[in-house]
Amino acid sequence: MNTQKLMNLIGLAQAASQLTAGEPQVLAAIRAKEAKLVILAADAGAATTKRITDKSAFYQIPLTQALTSMQIAQALGKPRKILAVTQAGFARSMEALM
Repeated sequence: MNTQKLMNLIGLAQAASQLTAGEPQVLAAIRAKEAKLVILAADAGAATTKRITDKSAFYQIPLTQALTSMQIAQALGKPRKILAVTQAGFARSMEALM
């Protein structure tokens, strides 16, 4: 996996307003089926991990834990543990890098 390219792509998706960040917003995007890919920090808490994993599985949205919260924060420029990619093209590109 090319972590740096993935982080760059996350930054591009954010600049293009194709990301949703933060747990409540991501859960809402999953429920609305707007999320095409969910990125959860590998070091997220157990309760958050279970909640997001269960919700993603129920709505059949791909989920990855390829990055740590530090890497996600570095890609976004602000601390976050969870992201939803809302544009299919970005989601496909990110999945291809993983």
